[in-house]
Amino acid sequence: MQNLHSVVEKTVTQLGYDLVDFETANRGKLLRVFIDKLHPKDIKDSVTIDDCVLVSNQLGNVLTVELDIDYDRLEVSSAGLDRVLRKEADFVRFTGERANIRLRVGIPDDGPKATATTLPRKTFLGQLKGVESGLVLIECDGWTYRLSLEAIEKARLSPVFD
Repeated sequence: MQNLHSVVEKTVTQLGYDLVDFETANRGKLLRVFIDKLHPKDIKDSVTIDDCVLVSNQLGNVLTVELDIDYDRLEVSSAGLDRVLRKEADFVRFTGERANIRLRVGIPDDGPKATATTLPRKTFLGQLKGVESGLVLIECDGWTYRLSLEAIEKARLSPVFD
């Protein structure tokens, strides 16, 4: 599986895209690839259907020739507005955007609304403030929390629609 992931990531990157997420289903018969542009011109420069077709065609060729992967279906799509955040670079790129982060294990809440009886906090919905010394910064309720990247179970953008 790691070899498959590496080949997919290398192929996607060589085409000028970022591999946001990759998953297999149905015992490896379904391959799902979620991409984003590596260097978008602006916030509106998003993945198009033509981008997905290009990546799909190239991946299909690479998987057949290089790895001889037996799969029934390959799906390539945009990561979407609520895209997953995994790498440190994702948190840096989307500084200023609203995100929803869930930790594997809760941390003591030292925010302004915390009391001595406040339970450990596992979920954070707020504005990303970047990364500092390997810690993801997110502002919630006027307080900046510092979260270890390794402690994050799941993180997604949470767009606001006006």
